[in-house]
Amino acid sequence: MANNKLVSIIVPCYNQSQYLNEALESVLQQFYKDWECIIVNDGSEDSTEEIAKKWVTKDVRFKFINQSNQGVSAARNAGIKSSKGRFVLCLDADDLISEDYVQLAVDAFSTKPNLSLVYSEAEKFGEQNGKWDLPEFSLQRMAESNIIFNAAFFKKADWESVGGFDENMKQGLEDWEFWIHLLKDGAQVYQIQKVCFFYRINKQSRNRSILSSHYKTLYEYISKKHIDFFIKHIGSYPELVKKMNKMKRDYDALKFSRSNALKVIFNTLTFKTRKK
Repeated sequence: MANNKLVSIIVPCYNQSQYLNEALESVLQQFYKDWECIIVNDGSEDSTEEIAKKWVTKDVRFKFINQSNQGVSAARNAGIKSSKGRFVLCLDADDLISEDYVQLAVDAFSTKPNLSLVYSEAEKFGEQNGKWDLPEFSLQRMAESNIIFNAAFFKKADWESVGGFDENMKQGLEDWEFWIHLLKDGAQVYQIQKVCFFYRINKQSRNRSILSSHYKTLYEYISKKHIDFFIKHIGSYPELVKKMNKMKRDYDALKFSRSNALKVIFNTLTFKTRKK
């Protein structure tokens, strides 16, 4: 049975040992003290295991799981499965959280017990720096693209009810699929109006390395799995075709009118020049 006060922070790590200490330090510095942090080494070939075990020795709230490389969804699921908290936060090994993030999330859940997901404003650092301009949450925007980063809080019971992260999605977008599954029936979402999450931009990252062909496959997979959600918030295939055709007609009409306007301006200027 889940501990109602305990927050479980899951940190999957695959060959990111150079960032792991920073991520775990941001966990250790939390104002809210009733947490456990489960580090899941997903078959890394670097010093991830060595670093993780040092943290386990340093503070008993840190725990460690070692598994063969199975992908981030499987790593998150393994960590959550072994967790004891009511609330879960998945934190990638190269990202950071503010020292008040857990406290503010717990406060939000306490004030609004019907919430299914809590996240915050965010900031990028590394190869890019500055505020991450996240659009206001709505299910329609969620249907168009992923508008919530992976480090958001949710209830373990809800994770269980949707069957966890989809382990078939090894190439990426697994967090978007999970949010859709979690929220599509009208669940309540709350955004903390403060930057509490820091997203590292690397030259080489899993998201940047996703090929366009992989994106096509991933989009098709998500669309088929949640077709009811996409039809409800974006429209059916015939509706989308009609919208696209109308947009093309409007665009062609705009190009034609601009072209005619330019011709009129050109002819007018040419006539005035000749007249002089």
